[in-house]
Amino acid sequence: MKIFILALKNLTRHRMRSLFTILGVAAGMFLYTSVQTMQHSLSVATETNAADTTLVVYRENRFCPMTSRLPEHYAPMISKIDGVREVIPIQIAVNNCGASLDVITFRGVPPETLQQYSPDLKVLSGSFKDFTSRSDAALVGEHFAKRRGLSAGDKFEAVGVNVHVAGIITSDSPQDMNVAYVHLPFLQQASKIGLGVVTQFNVKVESSDMLDSVAAAIDETFRSDQQPTNTRPEKAFFAETAKQMIELISFTRWLGLGAVAAVLGLVANAVLLIVRGRVKETAILQTLGFSRGAIGFMVVCEGALLGLIGGLFGVLGSALFFHFKSFTLGNEGLTLALTPSSMVVVTGLLVAVSLGLLASIYPAYKATSRPLVQSLNA
Repeated sequence: MKIFILALKNLTRHRMRSLFTILGVAAGMFLYTSVQTMQHSLSVATETNAADTTLVVYRENRFCPMTSRLPEHYAPMISKIDGVREVIPIQIAVNNCGASLDVITFRGVPPETLQQYSPDLKVLSGSFKDFTSRSDAALVGEHFAKRRGLSAGDKFEAVGVNVHVAGIITSDSPQDMNVAYVHLPFLQQASKIGLGVVTQFNVKVESSDMLDSVAAAIDETFRSDQQPTNTRPEKAFFAETAKQMIELISFTRWLGLGAVAAVLGLVANAVLLIVRGRVKETAILQTLGFSRGAIGFMVVCEGALLGLIGGLFGVLGSALFFHFKSFTLGNEGLTLALTPSSMVVVTGLLVAVSLGLLASIYPAYKATSRPLVQSLNA
């Protein structure tokens, strides 16, 4: 502990050099954590697990919601298939089908079945009664409302659709946080699609091991129809449809590796400069009884402290940035919420400390390998 305190005092003796090093580490770890946040959000949205029981029924060979059109009367036929628990028809209207940071998505659903289909959906402000009583009402996801500065009672217009914000909602599903739910007949008319036509059906099955069999049964039912379907699990549908977005996020891995390399080099250079600047002081410590191992440990502690302090600023800064900005990436009518995760924060801090320790190994060796007499004469 005494050596650790001495290492901290050594850093405070060179305030400007330590400050600039910490700021550099913070910038690198901010970038690294931002990349990890995107990667983690993508994995949550695309990796299936035992709790996933939702299928998406889409028009075959269609991708953008503007081109997928299915008859609404498919719903009762789908509900009769073995293993199907619930079916909800959805009409989607978006302002942009390509990859974008600012996607506005309206989802038209039967208002009387929305709460039954999404029981975890909670109204933060406004009321669900107001939503069901007005045909032009909308329930807006919390992140969507934050980005647009909306609150209950406001009017909002986009994609040629003018709605009254009946409530702000939150949900465990990231998709619900970034869309506006409206009445299905209202959106069908407002988007000029016409009554009786929807974009897709969301189907909940009895258990996750029935996803493939139910999907095959649905597609077989409508194979010879004029509007054949392509049914996939919700996360598989996201992974296949949002390919542009996934490729974009996959590229950011290289940015994360670059940030790690930059932090490693920065800390190593800073600690090496510190060691070279106090050669005689290190020799005096040895004459006072400090072992080479203790001096090496002190140098390693300095690197770890630079990594930890810079990591705290960078990692927590990135987490707060994504928390308050509520960024989303959208593609083909699907949205990916970039939300900070406690696991990413902890991992980022561990990486920062590990880089500080790794970067200090060579400077610690240089500090202890020089002969004592030569160091005293420096």
